[in-house]
Amino acid sequence: MNLQYLKQVDPEIYEAAIQEVQREEDKIILIASENYASKAVLEAQGSVFTNKYAEGYPHRRYYGGCEYADVVETLAIERAKRLFGAEHINVQPHSGTQANMAVFFSVLNYGDTILGMSLNHGGHLSHGAPVNFTGMLYKTVFYGVHKETGLIDMEEVRELTQRHKPKIIIVGASAYSRIIDFEGFSKIAKDNGALLLADIAHIAGLVATGMHPSPIPHADFVTSTTHKTLRGPRGGIIMCKEKYAKAIDKMVFPGIQGGPLVHVIAAKAVAFKEALTEEFYEYQKQVLINSKRLAKKLINHGFQIISGGTDNHLMLVDLRNINITGKDAEEALDKAGITANKNAVPYDDKPASITSGLRLGTPSVTSRGMKEKEMDEIAEIIANAIEAFDNAPKLKEISTRVKELGRRFPVYSAVL
Repeated sequence: MNLQYLKQVDPEIYEAAIQEVQREEDKIILIASENYASKAVLEAQGSVFTNKYAEGYPHRRYYGGCEYADVVETLAIERAKRLFGAEHINVQPHSGTQANMAVFFSVLNYGDTILGMSLNHGGHLSHGAPVNFTGMLYKTVFYGVHKETGLIDMEEVRELTQRHKPKIIIVGASAYSRIIDFEGFSKIAKDNGALLLADIAHIAGLVATGMHPSPIPHADFVTSTTHKTLRGPRGGIIMCKEKYAKAIDKMVFPGIQGGPLVHVIAAKAVAFKEALTEEFYEYQKQVLINSKRLAKKLINHGFQIISGGTDNHLMLVDLRNINITGKDAEEALDKAGITANKNAVPYDDKPASITSGLRLGTPSVTSRGMKEKEMDEIAEIIANAIEAFDNAPKLKEISTRVKELGRRFPVYSAVL
């Protein structure tokens, strides 16, 4: 990461970048939606393609000089098709939420009913939350998880679909740790004349490598981010049946976006190429091993995990049995050198600014090369830090241990 020109032109931004590098080196990052992009991805995103306007699609642009932008976007599409097996792919969405927006705007009218997973039970803002555009524009109905098992209540999904007749069902989550039954959702949707949107933003890397069942054969639309488990740049992608291709492309541009971010699309293309390698397959395999190991060890330390464990890259820790809020736990871990995020748990009685849970994930630590032994150590560190949540000297002492662990697995030698 050569920042010599940035250092000369803007010392303040340069200093912030250097401090961010140091933060990522010193802290153990367990935020499930974060990861480290490779050097090739970073270089592509920081390339001269940031200079180019390319409204339209390959070989159908509204600007001249797009011949190399066409190469970049075509490669991104072709690689994504190889990775996921979708009939049609649009790589232009700037984010996962904008990918979802394009789907909704292409098939829904104002006031239509949508059925999504409750944000409080592990869903996402763009699946109908009242504060999101989805909750403002559409009539929203929510399904959730069993109180006892923490698993998606498929009978509730079926009953709500039959009663409310949603035009589209959204399946996907930001804090659900079990295998999602895409085929079961598809059957419910088809039986009731609804469309199905699968949002795989969190599990895309697992889906791409066969570590999680794919929704491609079952869903009308599949959306995703390109970071998280895919380990690419921050951005979005839409996959769909060929019959929806024209409607989706028209809605992305000119419907909700102008010029695509060609430099980001270049970085997406690089990430898709990396995801097609054997190394990426082994990486995703280790993500799962680490996640299961961390969950098991946390349970051994007395923590409760929603649904009792995990089948993917994350877990949702219910802190109510140890009498600490998610907010206090997050702050204690940060002081100890571990970055995580507070998160609501199903049937939470605390507000979103406080919460009763923590969401933890293993993509970042796995990218650093950590394995089962390190998951055991991290679980012990988490237990010690939360026990000492109001003991500043003890938390500082723990942070020294975390830095030592981080030094054994440097970010930028492993990733770059």
